[in-house]
This record gives sequence, structure tokens and C-alpha cells, in this order.
Amino acid sequence: MKELPSPTFPLSPVSLPRGLVQQSVSHFQKFGHAPAPQIERAGLVVSWAQHADEVRQAQRLRFAVFAQEMGARLDTTVPGHDVDLFDNYCEHLLVRDELTLEVVGTYRLLTPAQARRVGSTYSDLEFDLTRLRSLRERMVELGRSCVHPDYRHGGVIMALWGALAEFMVRNKLDTMIGCASIPMLHNGIVSGDVAASIWHQLKATHLAPIEHQVHPRLPLPVDQLDHSLSVEPPALIKGYLRLGAKILGAPAWDPDFNTADLPMLMRINDLPLRYRKHFLGA
Repeated sequence: MKELPSPTFPLSPVSLPRGLVQQSVSHFQKFGHAPAPQIERAGLVVSWAQHADEVRQAQRLRFAVFAQEMGARLDTTVPGHDVDLFDNYCEHLLVRDELTLEVVGTYRLLTPAQARRVGSTYSDLEFDLTRLRSLRERMVELGRSCVHPDYRHGGVIMALWGALAEFMVRNKLDTMIGCASIPMLHNGIVSGDVAASIWHQLKATHLAPIEHQVHPRLPLPVDQLDHSLSVEPPALIKGYLRLGAKILGAPAWDPDFNTADLPMLMRINDLPLRYRKHFLGA
């Protein structure tokens, strides 16, 4: 079993929503304290990948969601896995079903130090991020978020966000960026109209100040599409907005994943009070 390189930052037990998720006892024991489990409903276990085989489990889930479910064309070096050049530089956050130990949700995080090592973030490939240069020293990129279809009830995402918030605060990082995807397939038809409509909705209410706005390298031609549809953003985007996230600009088109990607930014200081209390106890 191959060990992963030492993480960019020391890892610590994450603070999770009470009554929703349970830390694995082995994770706590590693740090010298193992509280009795408190499980009030179906258990979820949150951990950071420590070995290559754990990353492979996340990559298999990503392949199942992105390629098999959503039809993405993945240029992968490992059959049945979603693998790209950023994976070896990222920290991988995993949520498992407590009973089966199956990975049912994942995020990957690219820290500032690792972004310097690899030369960019994934978002740099889709957007000109020049205006974010002053934020990069304390900016983490979130990516490859996905949840197994049987677990899309909110609990997995809340577990992931709780761990992310703890990681950010513990390591004195304050900004998160990432690309939030809008599928191009709608009602059986491939079209950019839904993405154009969502963009026109959100730019009126959630657009970042101009000093943080970015530009897509391959823009979705939103002005040539029907942007009058009455549609709601995907659940993940709505969740980000509730956490105080801002849209950084118009969507890029990702032809491999067949999605329109909205650039988004979240800052710890912008978390609404009720979420600060929920995730951070502050």
C-alpha cells in the first residue's frame, strides 16, 4: 500500500455537525483521544486520504458520477478512474458510509503551496484569474466535488463542508475558489440555455465586485442563448450561495465534461452567522 507524500499542512480531527456524522475512532486515536461514538442516524465517517488506495476510491466514485452518470469524456490514465495531473498535489477529503465503508462523497483541495508546485490551479485552465493574484497566498481551490446518487440528501455535503471549514480556519486560510458546473443536458436536449438563464439570474444578485471578476478562456456564448428560462441553479450552487459565495463572472464551457462552469469564490469571513456557529462553533 503506497503512502502518499506528506500533506501540505498537518491534518487534524475535523469538527463535524453534531448528530449527523461521526469521526472514525481510528482517526481520533491517532491524535490521542477517542470519544465514544454518538450516532443519531445513519452514520457517515469523514477522513482525509492518507494512502494512494484511498485516493483511488475517490477517483472511482468521480468516474462513476462524471463519466458513467453525466457522460463526461475523461482523458484518464487508469481505466474506471477519474485521474488528472492535479490529483497528486491535492488533499482528498472522503465521506464513507459507516456500515459499508464505501466512499460516497469526495472533494479535493489544492493548497497555495501545492498550487505553486504544480504551476497553477485547475481553475486557471478555464479562467484568467489575474484579478485574484492578491488572494492566492491564502486561497484554496476546491474541485471534483461529487456524491453517490444514493446519498444526495444533504448529509454528505454538510459533512464535507464541516471538514473544509475546520481545515481552512486551522491553517489560517480564508478564501476558497472553484468551478461550479451546470449540466448542458436538460430535458434530454443538449443546450446552453439553462446555464445562460442561471447566469443572468445570479449576476444580478450574487456577482462579485469588479476587482475580483474573472474571464473565461472558452466562454459559453450566453448572449446568443435563450436566457429567459425559469430554472433554478443546481443544488450545490444554491448551497454555495447560502454560504455567502459570489459568482466571479460568466461561465466557461467545458466540452469534455459537457458543462457550463461558473467561477465561484467563498470567504470564511462572509459565512452567515448561523453557518459560522454550525460549522465552527463561533
